[in-house]
Parts: sequence; C-alpha cells; structure tokens
Amino acid sequence: MEWIITEADCPTLVREFLRRRKGLSSTLLARLKRTEGGILLNGRPVTVRAPLSPGDRLSVSDLNADRESAVIPVPLPYGILYEDEALLGLNKPPHMPTHPSYRHPDDSLANAVAWTAKSSGQPFVFRPVSRLDLDTSGLVLCAKTQYAASRLSQSMQAGGIEKTYLSILDGILPAPEGSFESFIQRAEDSIIYRNSFPAETPGADYALTTWKVLAEENGKTLVAASPVTGRTHQLRVHFAALGAPVLGDSLYGHGSPLISRQALHAAKLRFPHPLTGRILSLQAPFPDDIPDSGRALFTDFDIICKDFFDGEPTADNDR
Repeated sequence: MEWIITEADCPTLVREFLRRRKGLSSTLLARLKRTEGGILLNGRPVTVRAPLSPGDRLSVSDLNADRESAVIPVPLPYGILYEDEALLGLNKPPHMPTHPSYRHPDDSLANAVAWTAKSSGQPFVFRPVSRLDLDTSGLVLCAKTQYAASRLSQSMQAGGIEKTYLSILDGILPAPEGSFESFIQRAEDSIIYRNSFPAETPGADYALTTWKVLAEENGKTLVAASPVTGRTHQLRVHFAALGAPVLGDSLYGHGSPLISRQALHAAKLRFPHPLTGRILSLQAPFPDDIPDSGRALFTDFDIICKDFFDGEPTADNDR
C-alpha cells in the first residue's frame, strides 16, 4: 500500500497519517512497526514519529508474506463475484462452512479459496469480513490484506456495510414491511441454538432486522431482509420469533420436502471500497434449490426475483 503525501495532509507524522487519515488499527500499526520494511518513507525504513512533507511517498507492507496460512488447499466449487488487489467477493454454495473446523477440516470456503491462491502462486490469508452459516448460501466478503480488513471492519462497525438476504418463510409476516428488534443470546444448554428476548437481558446482544415482503402465497412468504446488526443466526431467530421461520430451518422451525436446508441466501452487499471509498454493490446468483422451491410456491417467482436483482452488477465466475 502506497500514498503520495499532499499539502492537505501536512503537517503530520507517519503515525497520525496512518491512524487518523487512513484508518489503520493500533494492532495493525504495531505489527508494521515490528516488521522489517513494514513502513517506508521514500523507500527507506522510518519510525511512526517521522514527519511527512508534500511529495513524500509513504508505503506499508501488506503483511501477507510473513504469515503462512494453516488452511488446507482443496479444489472445491464456489463463485467469485468481484476481485481486485484488496477484495474478494465470493458466492458460497449451501452445505459449505465458511471456516475450517474440527468436523470440517477441508471442505470449507477457506479451503476452496486457498486452492485458488496456491494455484496462482499468491500468498493467502483468509480474512472474511462477513460470514454465513453452513447451510446459508450467498455473498461472503473477504479482505486480501490486513489493511483492507481493518478498513472494512471499521465500515462494518459504523453500519456502512448493507446486507440484503432473500428468504422463503414458512408462514406469513405481520406486515408487508417492517422491523423487529430483540436481544439474542446463546441457550445455556446448547452450543448452537440462540434465544430471543423482547427486553434487554444480561449477556444478550441487541439485534435489529428490517424486512420487505415480495410475495405471499400458499401460506409462505418470499421476503427481502436486512440484518442491521450482525448477530449469529439473527434472521433465522427473528423470523421464527415472528411466527414465520425460514423454510427448511430444522433448528428454529422444521424441515421441508421442498429444500434440504434453510431457504436463506445472502443476495446483495453494498459497502465502501477500503482503498478508494467508492461504493460497491455486489449480488450473488441463487443456487438451484431456492428457485426450485420458490417456483413451486410462488406463481411469479422468476419475475419477482428479476425485479429484485435488476440494476445491480453481477458476475458468476465459478471455480
């Protein structure tokens, strides 16, 4: 990462420029200070106390080269929706975890991306900014560098990353559009299940969801929903609390013969680019199972979804 210092940036020190103007976290700045060649001013190593002048060239290492990923590279199918020097926008298939785990050491999205990076000879550290449940499909945003991850994390905390999911619900919502808020907490007797409380509860996190109904038919609802906050299982918990659990969600509702997992897809993502600040809008095409179940339930499913996605950039470069 490199910047040319302008008159508007001065007077300032390296530390102030990186922290206040470029948003580097204190953790990242500390790592750069400990890394040989981590901070260079006009090609020479400097401390964070060095003053900057107009025309100076300040660069920082991306810190990828000194970190070896422990993720096992495995050739698995997934989609690349967007890619540049800082970002990866990925389309995660259903039934695939985002991260490796004890039960899933080599079949996650991280394993798949590691294979792509290894095949192209690129350094790899898996830095997902957004995450999806095992059986939720769709958009996962990843940062290629620690700087990009830091900036995107700040955008996330400030509410600058807008996520929209499309879901089929097993029931009818109380209004054509609205919001639902509660406090979500993991159940004491489970490592997975989350409870929803209407009032503030010790140990529970505030959660806010907004929704817009796209269709109602056959006692089911096609809905576009945005988790304003990002709690684990938030949409699944909230729609179950509203009496319309996600279709096929065996944890908060019940299974369905129409689909083998919860009918929940991360369809759209809108966010500021961590380097340029330009607003990017990404969208993820459906896997086959949601359209198959949607067409069985809603007469105008294809027309509704075309309207939902129209006007947004899309790509589906399957790997």
